[in-house]
Amino acid sequence: MADTPEHSGGTVAEVVYDEHPKMFADEPGKFILMVLLIPVIVGLIWGIYWYVKNRCTRLIVNTDRVTLTRGILAKEQLEVELDSIRTVEIDQTFFDRVFNCGILKLYTAGDRPELVVHGMPDPQRLRSALRSS
Repeated sequence: MADTPEHSGGTVAEVVYDEHPKMFADEPGKFILMVLLIPVIVGLIWGIYWYVKNRCTRLIVNTDRVTLTRGILAKEQLEVELDSIRTVEIDQTFFDRVFNCGILKLYTAGDRPELVVHGMPDPQRLRSALRSS
């Protein structure tokens, strides 16, 4: 409620009531449903982004090189010659072991990995593919 006067057609009119409808009081069921669905909608958007990001990441091991391609809008492509790989490291947490996935790290010349890829399925088969190629 406001006490400020408004001008209308030359006369001054006093505002006696100035409010917005209350969302919760008008329809509490819709309000509660909206509040409960906010995490679902955020989770759904995050899940879709995560799925698209994973589908846009690809690791290819062939007879002479390892190629990692990733990116949704901008693409990054990294190639490592198999002859230059010094160390293959597979890290697995407890849950990675349960779900049979892991983090692949390929080292070439330095102390930092040249290539790091999270969530690679069947890491022992991946290690064997890198060793046999």
